[in-house]
Amino acid sequence: MKPASRRSTWLLLAVSIPTLILLLILGTWQVERLQWKEALLDRIAERVAAEPVPLADIAGAYEAGADIEYRPVTLSGRLMNDREQHYLATWQGQSGFFVHTPMALADGRSIFVNRGFVPYDRKDAETRAAGQTEGVVQIGGLARIAPEEKPSFLVPDNAPDQNIFYWKDLDAMVASARLTPEAVYPFYVDADEAPNPGGLPVGGVTRIDLPNSHLQYAVTWYGLAFALVIVLGFWFLRRNDHNA
Repeated sequence: MKPASRRSTWLLLAVSIPTLILLLILGTWQVERLQWKEALLDRIAERVAAEPVPLADIAGAYEAGADIEYRPVTLSGRLMNDREQHYLATWQGQSGFFVHTPMALADGRSIFVNRGFVPYDRKDAETRAAGQTEGVVQIGGLARIAPEEKPSFLVPDNAPDQNIFYWKDLDAMVASARLTPEAVYPFYVDADEAPNPGGLPVGGVTRIDLPNSHLQYAVTWYGLAFALVIVLGFWFLRRNDHNA
């Protein structure tokens, strides 16, 4: 083999082998993510199908360090409608807000309840006065844990002065609602689909069908790795024929 040909062969290998290794690593990582996502979806499906328990039970489990995410819960109290907070969201293709309203409980504490979706032009509570329920109400839903930090730098900063939240910063919502932090539960509840008076907010907005594209990604990365091996094989076969 000529020196120039030898150099081109080593250069091809120097590029192709790390690329092949990277493709295999990415494919394997997606397989692991697939297993994780399937286990998560199974756990969510099992939890949301369970019988609801009182808020006190969920709170006790949370304080004991248990995972309470998506656990069905029932609670009762008085909605503090004048302190609702608005999380920018889309629901069934429509832009608007999820209305997070603090509920005053009998024990003197409070908890945020995501009552559901309202269209963008119904953000002002006066446009949906029928849904501003007075007195003690019973609510069923799912316990949820708010993120501790902004999910991504691409997500805008919250604008509490406009009562618009782009990510669920529970501490900021507590401050914006003028609540005492120590008296607010550190998790919130997504209300179920039970209709509210006047039809708004629309409850039952919890995302259960989380996207799961890891299998397609794994096939893509492994497919590219296989294609690279085939290309290299043909290249070396032609190289050998040419040098024969």
